[in-house]
Amino acid sequence: MVLHYNMVQYSNWMLRQHRQVCNKKVCVIDWFNIYCHLCVHVQVSTKMMDKYVREEPMIRGPNFLVRLRSHTVFENTAIKLFCTIEGFPMPIQQTVATSLILISLCVPLLCLSAAMLPKIQYTKINITFVETFGPVFASEGGSATLSATMTLNPNLANLQPEAQWYRDDTRLFDSKWVKIDTGRGVTTLTLPNLYKDDEGLYTLRMVTKGGTAEHSAFVSVADGPPPVPAAPGAPMDIKIHDANRDYVIVSWKPPNTTTEGPILGYFVDKCEVGTENWTQCNDHPIKICKYPVSGLFEGHSYYFRVRAVNSHGISKPSRMSEPIAALDPTEFERLHAKKLGGKLDVVSYHDEVEADGKPPGVPSGMYASETDRTYVVLSWKAPAYSSTAPMWYYIEKCLLDSGAWQRVNTQVPIRSPRYAVFDLAEGKQYKFRVSSANIYGTSEPSEPTGPIETQELKGVPSAPGQVIATRETDNSVLIQWAPPKEPNNLIGYYIDQCVKGSKDWTSANHKPHRNTKFVVSGLTKGETYVFRVQAINELGLSDESQESAPLTVKAALTSPSAPYDVALLNCDGHSMVLNWKKPLRSGGAPIKEYYVDKRRSGTTMWREVHIPPLTERLYKVEDLKEGATYQFQVYAANLAGLGPASKHSADFTCEAWTMPEPGPGYDLSFCEVRDSSVVVEWQKPVYTGSGPITGYHVEYAKKGSSDWTTANETAVSHRFLKVTGLEVGTSYVFRTRAVNAAGVGMASMASDSVTAKAVEGAQEVSCVVDEKSGDIVLSFEACQMNEDHINTTTKKLSKLIFKNADKEDFGTYSVSVTNTEGVSSSYTISAEELAKMLALSYDIRHPIIPLKSELAYKILERGRMRFWLQAEEISSHVTYKFFANNKELSGADMGHNVSTGIIEFIMDHFTEENEGTFTCQITDGGGKAQSSLVLIGDGEIEFHWYKEDTEIIPDVKPDLGSGVCKLPIKLVRASAAELVINCTATGIQLQCHMKYYTSEMNITWYHGETKLAHSDKIMIGGTPAMATMEVIEPMEKDKGLYSIVITDPENSHKRTLDLSGDGQYLPSLAVSVLLPLFIDNRGKVVGGLPDVVTIMEKKTLSLTCTVCGDPKPQVSWLKNGAEVEPDDQYVVSLDQGKFASLTIKGVTMEDSGRYTMIVQNKYGGESVDIVVSVYRHGEKIPEAKPALTPKTIIPPKLPIEIPQPKTQAAPAPAPSAPSPAPPRAAPGRGVKSPTPTRRK
Repeated sequence: MVLHYNMVQYSNWMLRQHRQVCNKKVCVIDWFNIYCHLCVHVQVSTKMMDKYVREEPMIRGPNFLVRLRSHTVFENTAIKLFCTIEGFPMPIQQTVATSLILISLCVPLLCLSAAMLPKIQYTKINITFVETFGPVFASEGGSATLSATMTLNPNLANLQPEAQWYRDDTRLFDSKWVKIDTGRGVTTLTLPNLYKDDEGLYTLRMVTKGGTAEHSAFVSVADGPPPVPAAPGAPMDIKIHDANRDYVIVSWKPPNTTTEGPILGYFVDKCEVGTENWTQCNDHPIKICKYPVSGLFEGHSYYFRVRAVNSHGISKPSRMSEPIAALDPTEFERLHAKKLGGKLDVVSYHDEVEADGKPPGVPSGMYASETDRTYVVLSWKAPAYSSTAPMWYYIEKCLLDSGAWQRVNTQVPIRSPRYAVFDLAEGKQYKFRVSSANIYGTSEPSEPTGPIETQELKGVPSAPGQVIATRETDNSVLIQWAPPKEPNNLIGYYIDQCVKGSKDWTSANHKPHRNTKFVVSGLTKGETYVFRVQAINELGLSDESQESAPLTVKAALTSPSAPYDVALLNCDGHSMVLNWKKPLRSGGAPIKEYYVDKRRSGTTMWREVHIPPLTERLYKVEDLKEGATYQFQVYAANLAGLGPASKHSADFTCEAWTMPEPGPGYDLSFCEVRDSSVVVEWQKPVYTGSGPITGYHVEYAKKGSSDWTTANETAVSHRFLKVTGLEVGTSYVFRTRAVNAAGVGMASMASDSVTAKAVEGAQEVSCVVDEKSGDIVLSFEACQMNEDHINTTTKKLSKLIFKNADKEDFGTYSVSVTNTEGVSSSYTISAEELAKMLALSYDIRHPIIPLKSELAYKILERGRMRFWLQAEEISSHVTYKFFANNKELSGADMGHNVSTGIIEFIMDHFTEENEGTFTCQITDGGGKAQSSLVLIGDGEIEFHWYKEDTEIIPDVKPDLGSGVCKLPIKLVRASAAELVINCTATGIQLQCHMKYYTSEMNITWYHGETKLAHSDKIMIGGTPAMATMEVIEPMEKDKGLYSIVITDPENSHKRTLDLSGDGQYLPSLAVSVLLPLFIDNRGKVVGGLPDVVTIMEKKTLSLTCTVCGDPKPQVSWLKNGAEVEPDDQYVVSLDQGKFASLTIKGVTMEDSGRYTMIVQNKYGGESVDIVVSVYRHGEKIPEAKPALTPKTIIPPKLPIEIPQPKTQAAPAPAPSAPSPAPPRAAPGRGVKSPTPTRRK
């Protein structure tokens, strides 16, 4: 190809030199002879090279180097014939004697015909691919390598196969875009710089004279990153048509636009060979995939490329075309040579010799070799021309039926009998004719052509027909579709794929596909896809076809492999019971049927023994001849068809079994394979012997050994056994023997081998009671899972759920995962464990909301009645109903309090008619509760008072008229403990613990003689077990004697505590020592911090304030609740123990937020918030809106409690539980943690 191109360039240069030197005169030169000699030399050199390359290793026929000679011998005399032959491979020798034997006197003549050549038999080379290449998915600009390794048998050094690479049935050779390397059993094809032109089905064919071995895989090349987002992909498959001296026609194929916008047109670029200057050929985008490029320089060579345009931008350029020279294809046909004698010739063009005064003849045979929308390529036969005058042509065109002829080439003379007429009207019919001319005249016009119609722009093809997807492999799908009804110069098809339900369409191919079948590769196994197809012509893409039916990616169905190990389980003298093992490969579908054939031993004819086919692997063959010996074979079938026959069984003699021991078991299988154990399962024997089977023995042996070991010395009654003590990684075979009263029976057929090694990631079964539903759940998570068989919602997790478990459900439960490497496990539920789980299940399914108090009532004023109960805890979603005598009550006075758990109902008017049973039913989530109260008339009401379990008889009888029953409780002095002082975060709290408390008891606090009331300064509260009074921020004036007075209808009790600071009692220390320590010495923020800070980005922010405390407090900073960690940007300092600061260098928008400073020592501390707002340069300064957030007081690390003096009577023991904090009238912010988390 290169040599031809160089010769054309060289000859063209010589022609131009000839014209320039001779000035269109006849010149005697010898270059033509040189040119011809060079051509001959090149051809000879090429043939010599071919001969050199092919002579030794290539196959050739036999040749007799030394032929057989004639011999004259006597009759009955031995003779040897010798000859020497050559050939590759070595010829097979055959000696053929002619039927003619000439005998003259006693001298016979034996003749061997030399024309009888041996038949050539080529050596058969078996090629086995060891490693092959698979589908490749790459993008433009990348690279790809396809490699295959093979073995040859026989491997002959001088007879190696030829590696041929193909892309879509087009053979590939070494080039700029493809590199092929073959040798030593390996062949490699490399695509160093991928374009979409490289996409296709690649096939490797290893060719020998004895046959061909091949392997194929698809290479997908997707669009690379576009120059601008959403720009189209690059066009591809650039072709050059009808190259002439000043124009060429360029065509290409459009890219797919699955996700990009529609293509608006194309730009064609050209570049002269030897330069890198690409110039655009068309000013405006053209909408069709073909463009005539004119204005080329004669004799120059060019590259071409194409770019696509859409509304978002221009694509990357396509791969450039092969170089093409702008030459007249009839250049050499017009050369004229004249012998002058000797070695000198006159070589010139016909139109460059002297004229002889005659005009040329009329051209003929004009026809259109190519038609398009706007141009026609015309060809014709030149006239017989013997004149030496130059000749050219004129072409005329005429619209059909118009009669008006118009000359086409008025400026440029046409010298070759081929020309492209441009600027024609689309879809019109024309006639053309041609005239020849020279300097002396013009011939008559040729006969007009018939009507030639330019193509009409019919638009893009119609949408393809129905798309059908079928299973191919576990990662590919075969797509087929009907071609469009209106192809309109169809180029090919694009196939799109989409996961079902996603609408995220992607291209399955990136280069137009010509056929109506396509294998989509690279799919996800088990995923469900839909497909659609678009047709393409030079105008663009058609509408999408209808979507295919959804298809889940699975391997295509194939027929199953053969069953094996046909065994005899019983024989009664006229029938046999057979069993066999199922095929190792099911073919992707369940095995539905089995077929059994029989034959007499020693015969070859098989006969089917049953119709219809079997569904089980156990069959009784009837009508056998007693004493005869038979063989059997079995076939398996699935939806895909009938598989191959099994290997025939051993010889089975039809003799009745009469032994007392049991026959063999069958169908041995394995589960729960672990490193040192395996569970073996089997089926009981068909032949039981003289009595029932009482147990089984399991024997095992290492694979390949006949040394059998009994796994269980004591026979087991069930048909499974866990065999332990195995060697990890060792393969074993197993067999079983049944036992009855007569002894141990026949051994079963040996099982398939199993290796004692746990599957990687193997899990065990777990058993739990579901905390929400109360179901007993056995769970197993498979470490392997064939996605074709996943039928649970959690993929690899399988559950066995007991919705209504029974006490008889104990036992061993096993689970196995089909189509895996023996993934299985088991779990044994004992009767005791099951009883516990059933009890827990009941409690979960029948939850009870715990109640603090049962349903009670209270008579209110004006005849109103309040019914109420209190639960331990309720949520905001609680629902409840009140019933009176099984009739639901309703009204607006029904409500609840989530914080206290109280649910109440107030009846406006309670009368005797309302007597009866009152019930409250509560539902909160899955929990329920119910409480009832009986209110009936006189005579049936009895009141009983109890203290713990001892009944108390009250002195006051119940007032049944008013519905009141009283139990007077006389409070003794010991019922109220002495006052205790406790320091809090805000002050000092006095506490009085009580054993009894009723609503009739009144509590009053005094400071000296002054009665205290609840205020911001004095906080009074407590619980039924304790009364409290807290002095907020105590001062000097708060010193003195504090008292609590507790009164009931009969008695009054008083407790005092001296907080004067100068008394003899130890509690005075709270004022003299603890209060100064807490109030004066705790960590405090003196001042200096603002509430809100606004700062511009990239500035430095410094937050500084003064702190105090004794001992010196610790200072920490938080940002949005996370600790500020000091680094190069955040600088935290504390100078002299009282000047605290946080400096943020180069603040950014991310530094905005709430900052908190915490000051704390052992006596407590404070925390203060600052809001920082960062804004960018040029933005409006945000308005500062400080929020009034008071300081948060942090209490001491340990509460300080002052003990009572020893001289006083010992108070009643206080509750062991910590005292609850008193309620706040106006609670502030929560206290910050003294150890904040790290800053994120």
